[in-house]
Amino acid sequence: MKKTLSLLIVLLIGLTISRQAHAQTNNWAVGFRIGEPAGVNIRKYFGENHAFDLNFGTYGGIYGTRRGYRKGVYKNVGFSVQGHYLWHGSIGKAETLHYYYGFGGQINRRRYYPDQFRVGNFYDNTISIGGSGVAGLEYFLPNKPLSVFLETGAYVEVIPAPFFLGFQSGLGVRLNL
Repeated sequence: MKKTLSLLIVLLIGLTISRQAHAQTNNWAVGFRIGEPAGVNIRKYFGENHAFDLNFGTYGGIYGTRRGYRKGVYKNVGFSVQGHYLWHGSIGKAETLHYYYGFGGQINRRRYYPDQFRVGNFYDNTISIGGSGVAGLEYFLPNKPLSVFLETGAYVEVIPAPFFLGFQSGLGVRLNL
């Protein structure tokens, strides 16, 4: 895992050095997100004001590893994949600050500890699926292929615990390729 992460960082730095400064929302963006979920972020821009955003990484670390869920608790950090269809636009004439919002879905995998097994350390690897929404601001560094973003949103589970609500937020950085 460390080798893969190191290779990705070296590749991103190499791409940054080899490319000239250009339009910020050119085509693809790759970055890292700290928050809920935390991990790798990939964005594909298309059209004048549309994009698709994909996050994959850890889930459950920021808002608490121990959280009531169904008839039991979560006690750990899990894995999440989240995708959103986005609408975005610039704020002001400089076009360095953008807003975005969108909707999509999320799949999580976490250990669920049912109350019926209070004695011992028995758990069930739960996979949950639901809808999610996001809204955020992104600042593009002038004449640089980097951007910094701040976003917030919510996750509403459909399966296996309908209407389980999870708030999400994050900040990060993207390299715009």
